[in-house]
Amino acid sequence: MSNSVFAGLQPAIVWQHFATLCATPRQSKQEGLLRQRLLAWALGRGLEATVDGVGNLLIRKPASPGREGAPGVILQAHLDMVCQKNADSTHDFSRDPIMPERCDGWLQATGTTLGADNGIGVALILAALEDDTLVHGPLEALLTIDEEAGMGGARGLAPVLLKGRLMLNLDTEEWGEFYLGCAGGLDVDVRRADDGEVLPEGWAVRRVALRGLRGGHSGVDIHEERGNAIKLLVGVLHDLAGVLPYRLVALNGGTARNALPREAFATLALPDGEGLEAWLERREAALRELLRGVDEGLTLTAEPAVAERVLDHQAQFVWLASLHAAPHGVRRMSRQVPGVVETSNNLGMVDIGPDGGRCNFMVRSLVDGAATALADEIVSLFALSGTVAEASGQYPGWRPNPDSALLKTCQAVYRREFADDSTVQVIHAGLECGIIGAKYPGLDIVSFGPTIRGAHAPGEAVEIASVGRCWELLRAILGELAQQEGRA
Repeated sequence: MSNSVFAGLQPAIVWQHFATLCATPRQSKQEGLLRQRLLAWALGRGLEATVDGVGNLLIRKPASPGREGAPGVILQAHLDMVCQKNADSTHDFSRDPIMPERCDGWLQATGTTLGADNGIGVALILAALEDDTLVHGPLEALLTIDEEAGMGGARGLAPVLLKGRLMLNLDTEEWGEFYLGCAGGLDVDVRRADDGEVLPEGWAVRRVALRGLRGGHSGVDIHEERGNAIKLLVGVLHDLAGVLPYRLVALNGGTARNALPREAFATLALPDGEGLEAWLERREAALRELLRGVDEGLTLTAEPAVAERVLDHQAQFVWLASLHAAPHGVRRMSRQVPGVVETSNNLGMVDIGPDGGRCNFMVRSLVDGAATALADEIVSLFALSGTVAEASGQYPGWRPNPDSALLKTCQAVYRREFADDSTVQVIHAGLECGIIGAKYPGLDIVSFGPTIRGAHAPGEAVEIASVGRCWELLRAILGELAQQEGRA
């Protein structure tokens, strides 16, 4: 790690592995290169390592001498990362390394996501496999694929692969908190085919850009009421129709289903284009006022563009009216877990042109039935216009177990090591714990991690000191569990 941003960072055993992850492209569904490198690394260390039928990597490390009777522990994280970048970034996630920077005690990426979600979890697990001074019982490292794009790795996990009865998931983002439950969810994919029309002769074409929003995680940050670029731009187009006649050429926004859209773009054809810029300037000021204290960096601009065709009148009406009416944000707060969102949805991506288009809504809930009900509402909304909308990919939430023996051990170790009390949380985000737990009934699961800010958005950052504390905590928990007798 010398001569790099990682030089001198402690614990070096963790950061060296995160450096490898930053250097290796790992988009969802394209984790093969990273998996192959880690498989070769594990086999080179004499560890048992296999790739299952869907592409998850499983590595086993024997117990420390004399600890063979301790409970088997599964360490779990996912290999893929959310790939988000600013529009002016030339970064190619399929081949370019992530280039982190240090800033005031944080490691962060500029212009792209960092991949600390869930790369730090993976790095902590690899460090535990490497550290020969660590005292532990039998260890299994389960490194899944495709978590960010549909939980494909966890879904495809065979129910007979794992041997351990305890699992530490390392995929949460607030140091000092143990997570004991999470939301489930599903997707609603909307698509429509249309026949465009020739651009009216003599009309001016402008590309309207709404930029500058913070974005973020569509579950963890949904309650902050940050701007959704798609919804805001559709609202702009709705109001513009009453001021200037226009025809829609294209509407695009968002690049990930589980990220709050930061940017959206609409290409318009207008009879002459006069007055558009001045109107947008006034609307930008109104939107900034609407988002005061939350997303004040919003900009709304227009520039000349070219086009040959536009949406037909009916398609334009259906898309804009439906997207304007579609829900987004928090639907309900939990009555069982105060302060936690129960049900929400995110309009995360849209791509519409003269020949048709598609969009995606990601629905989350702590109550599986509530997620289904909200998805059904969205499907019904688009059905009114004969537009195809399908709900799919539902995954279960992780139901909290307040009597978890593993949680009690984790809390006791935290108190002993850090002379402070931890807190217990339920997260409004999709962890793989619910899916894995459903495949392995009785599996005792707890999740924790370092402090990460801005996950799923450019500028994502991880607090360096909290990574060190996570390593200390993981070592101490494994050491404590190694003193216990095995559990049937």
